[in-house]
Amino acid sequence: MNKLKEMTMEQKSKLVLLIILAIISGFAIIGQGYLFVMIVDRIFLKGISFSEIIPLLVGLVAVLLTRTFFTYLSGRTGIKMASIVKGKLRQSLLNKFSNNPRQASLHGQSGQKVSVMMDTVDEIDSYYSSYLPQVIQSSIIPIMLLIVIFMEHWTTGVIILVTAPFIPIFMMVIGFKTKDKSEEQLDKMAAFSGTFLDTLQGLTTLKLFGRSEQQRDKIRKSSLDFRDATMEVLKVAFSNSLALEFISMLSIGLVALEVAVRMIIFQDITFYTGFLMLILAPEFYTKLKDLGSAFHTGRTSMGAAKKLENELSEQEQAVEWGEASIPTNQPPSIELVGAGFSYESNGFAVKNIRTVIRPFEQVAIIGKTGAGKSTLLNMIAGLVSLKEGEMWINGEKRERIREKSWFDSLSYISQDPYLFSGTIADNIAIGSIEETTREEITKAAEKAGVNKLIDTLEKGYDTPIGEAGRGISGGEKQRIAIARAFLKRPSIILFDEPTTGLDLQTEQILQSSIKELGKNSTVITVAHRLHTVKNADKILLLDNGELRASGTHTDLLESDEMYRTMVTVQQGGKAQ
Repeated sequence: MNKLKEMTMEQKSKLVLLIILAIISGFAIIGQGYLFVMIVDRIFLKGISFSEIIPLLVGLVAVLLTRTFFTYLSGRTGIKMASIVKGKLRQSLLNKFSNNPRQASLHGQSGQKVSVMMDTVDEIDSYYSSYLPQVIQSSIIPIMLLIVIFMEHWTTGVIILVTAPFIPIFMMVIGFKTKDKSEEQLDKMAAFSGTFLDTLQGLTTLKLFGRSEQQRDKIRKSSLDFRDATMEVLKVAFSNSLALEFISMLSIGLVALEVAVRMIIFQDITFYTGFLMLILAPEFYTKLKDLGSAFHTGRTSMGAAKKLENELSEQEQAVEWGEASIPTNQPPSIELVGAGFSYESNGFAVKNIRTVIRPFEQVAIIGKTGAGKSTLLNMIAGLVSLKEGEMWINGEKRERIREKSWFDSLSYISQDPYLFSGTIADNIAIGSIEETTREEITKAAEKAGVNKLIDTLEKGYDTPIGEAGRGISGGEKQRIAIARAFLKRPSIILFDEPTTGLDLQTEQILQSSIKELGKNSTVITVAHRLHTVKNADKILLLDNGELRASGTHTDLLESDEMYRTMVTVQQGGKAQ
């Protein structure tokens, strides 16, 4: 709710416009009532000819058009406010997920994040397009009508003052229940979206393990939960509408009864005054009733706002960037000073990393599974923020380096690089930071050793690839990722176990490509295999998140028992 208020106050000019439009609409409603009563009174009671009331009719049409036009402007202003706020909320969510993509990927399902960014943000729309304009109108117009009613016939004003409070009281009672139900509905929607997308992405695995039936039942249950939550919200909405109609009709009936008694029995008010009361009183209650309907949607929006506020308040520490640039013609020096990172407060942590990576060095990061190798690579890449210590680039703190300058000089090739739905050429071209030609794409593919495969395809470089690289093998994904690197010509290349699970021939092709890339770059590789490690200029040996040893293959063989054991095992011997 605080988020809604904060974003509302950022658009003060539109709020002022809504207030002005409400005041003009109020005068239009009052003018419409007076003109309508005057026309009826003069034609049917005073017997004035039709030609004499033409000016009044023209005035009535003008007032009706004015009321319609300013009501339209009010709604349009609300829609514009909603559009601006939704854009800012989606940008905030996108910034949260993109500033720390590794952390974001660990929390929640992809479907839930999509549901929050799309469906939950869309729920905010009605707060600005419907609720807020209606609140302003219902705060101004009924007061204007009540002043006129008291001026013309005070007893009707007293009846309205007695009966009108029942509508906002009822709205408050229903509103709190609506907010709770709408929050529950949004949670169920997010859960259903997450479960469905998760199942769709893992359908092959579920089939192979014979678990598709259980997952189908899980989706069905999630769908039914969402349906039930939606029906609960609708039930509250229908109850709200029924009660508001009942209270409004009863109140208007009391006003009509009082006017009838005064006109027929006591005969102390004129037809003009009585008829005006019967015109203005329904307008008064209609505004309150409209506020009641808008209040329901407003409470739904408040539930969505609370969910978004909770989502945005769970901010992981974002990577900080500055304005300094690094040269693109040669690799920078990188120094980690007591650097550390933890995924959660009590989760796994990489800590107290101290090392210097010089330009053009070939660095290998090794260690047992779970030692923190990939986490250290993500720290160097700038994909996660340091929770402790510092990282220096060319003698500058990383916080002072421009994000674009850093990532323009960097290529990161993971175990399972992501390929987007599109052609092979499109996926290779992502590697370039500028416009690229087909010839450049072809040369990059040749250097990566993927050109022979592409040439065998009927559509060549225009062959479509499925989402996440569906339809091509893991080795082909890796080679396309390598082609991206050749196209980009980065000064720093990070490899996260790129040859894991590949056949010997594909591995040899990749190793040759990596060697070629390393001629003009600093190469930092997370590796397991000895032949990847032994020729490195520097080996960083991690153990349980800490840097156990650092040096060349020969240095570590002499100085570190764990390293000697790892080498012995890989060479087929036995650890002593």
